[in-house]
Amino acid sequence: MKQSAIIEKLSVALRTEVEGYNFYKQAVELTSDELGKNVFNHLAREELEHMDVIAGIAESLKEGRGWMSYDEALKTGLKVRGQKGLPVFPEKNELVERLREGKTDIDAVKIAIESEERAVGFYSDMLKEANSPDEKLFLTKLLDMEKAHLKILRWEYESLMQNGFWCDFMEYSVEKETE
Repeated sequence: MKQSAIIEKLSVALRTEVEGYNFYKQAVELTSDELGKNVFNHLAREELEHMDVIAGIAESLKEGRGWMSYDEALKTGLKVRGQKGLPVFPEKNELVERLREGKTDIDAVKIAIESEERAVGFYSDMLKEANSPDEKLFLTKLLDMEKAHLKILRWEYESLMQNGFWCDFMEYSVEKETE
């Protein structure tokens, strides 16, 4: 994939992460369950980290320095956010609008699951087109994190639906997974 196409896809990814961050922060405010609030706060922090990493990689590619490790990109992205100020709250956010329409905890989790499923698909497609080992490593890390978000959200959904129990014992704990 050409570098200009990669930078464009990273711009799309950055906007998506911004939307996810904003959604999760709103979900914290609208969710009644304290454990659900903890899950959404955890996911918001990770989306903010993804924003920094994607911004760091995009900046590096624009400057001709190429791909860098996740940790290097995180440090670079933090500087970029500090200097340029990443748009944390976009003008219109379809996820937040849907959340305001259906204000239940289950609605919030369902919307989040759909969003994370799209993110997994997006990063999977990018990974299929990746050329360099550094690019593949970076995208694999992001994809794994998005898959982990999806897993946590599915567990939260099962918890809200009161599934995930066997003989009155909880089979797993979402909260322990996010610690």
